[in-house]
Amino acid sequence: MDVAIINMLPLLPMFLQLLCTCWAAPYSNGFSYHDVMNGNGNGEIYFNGVRLRVETPDTPVFAVRGSNVTLPCRYFYEPQLETTRRTRVKWSHQPSNGGREIDVLVAIGLRHRSFGEFKGRVHLQQGSPGEVSLVITGLHFNDTGRFRCEVIDGLEDESATVELELRGVVFPYQPVMGRYQLNFVGAERACEGQDASLATFEQLFSAWEEGLDWCNAGWLADGTVQYPITLSREPCGGLDMAPGVRSYGARHRHLHRYDAFCFSSSLHGKVYFLQHPRKLNFSEALEACEEDGGQIAKVGQLYAAWKFMGLDRCDAGWLADGSLRYPINVPRPNCGPQEPGVRSFGFPARHQKHGVYCYSTQ
Repeated sequence: MDVAIINMLPLLPMFLQLLCTCWAAPYSNGFSYHDVMNGNGNGEIYFNGVRLRVETPDTPVFAVRGSNVTLPCRYFYEPQLETTRRTRVKWSHQPSNGGREIDVLVAIGLRHRSFGEFKGRVHLQQGSPGEVSLVITGLHFNDTGRFRCEVIDGLEDESATVELELRGVVFPYQPVMGRYQLNFVGAERACEGQDASLATFEQLFSAWEEGLDWCNAGWLADGTVQYPITLSREPCGGLDMAPGVRSYGARHRHLHRYDAFCFSSSLHGKVYFLQHPRKLNFSEALEACEEDGGQIAKVGQLYAAWKFMGLDRCDAGWLADGSLRYPINVPRPNCGPQEPGVRSFGFPARHQKHGVYCYSTQ
C-alpha cells in the first residue's frame, strides 16, 4: 500500500465525522429537520398530486397597545392526508414603516424559538389540526405591519400574510421651538416623548377620512412628509385642489425639517383633570400629580383619553411637554370651535398659573 495512504489512515475517522456533520447541516435559526418519515404509510408520495395550502384572514387584525392578540393561520393538504406530516412553521414580520422582513418565531413540533423584540412575547396557538396561529403578548407600537405565516414540508414551502393594525388616534405635533423644527429623527423622538409613535400613511389617511384637517406638513413613519386637508383653501394647496392627503414625498431625514404626525393607541390608565384648590405653575403641576399618585399626562395620553374614553373638559391644563390643552367631545359656547377636538394654547411661560391633567394607571 502507498506510504502516503498509510499515513492518512489515522485521519480517516475524523474526515468521515466532518463529512457527516456537513451533510446533516441544519436549517437556519438553529433547527435541524429530517423529512425521512413523512408520508401516509400507504406509499403515497408528497409530490404526487398533493398540494399544501396556507390560509390567513383577508382583513386586518386590530388591537390596542399593551394588549394580547392572535394572528390566525392554518394549513391543510389537498387532497387531505390520512396521517400527520412533520412540518416546520416560521412567522416573520415586516414593519409598517417598510423596513426589512425579520424573523419572529420558528417552530418544529413542540420546539419553538422566538427572536429580537418578539423574544419571550410570542407563541403558537395550535388548538385544532393545522392551526399555527401566532399569539403576541404586550403589543408594542412597532409591532404593527405585515406578518407572514410560512409552512415548510420537506422541499415544499407555502405562506400567507396577515396585517396587524393598532386602534388609536392621530394628532399633529409641534415642539416648543415652534413650526417646522423637526428632522425625521427628532420627529420620532418627539412622538415617543408623548407616549406615541410616528403615524403611518394608512393611519393618517384613516384620520383624514374621519375629518382631520391640518395645513402644516409633518413626518410619517416611512420618511415621507404629508398633511391632511378636508376643506380646500389657498394656503393649503389652493382652492382648486380637491380635499385629500397632500404629499411632499420622501424628504432628507437629517436635513429637512417639518412637524410630526403622531399616533397614540388606547391607554390602560386614566387621564383626569386634577381638582386642586388653586392654580399651578408648571413645576407645581408636576408635583401635584405625583402627590395625587400619578404623573402629569402626556399629549398622546390626553388625545387617547379624548378619543376612546370620552374625556370632555373645558378647562385648560398643563401637560408634560409644557403645553396647555383641553379635550372637548361636546362642543359648546366658550369652549372653542364647533367641532370636537383637543384644543391647544401652545406653550405658555411656565410661571403662569393653570390647571393640570394627570395620568394614573390605578
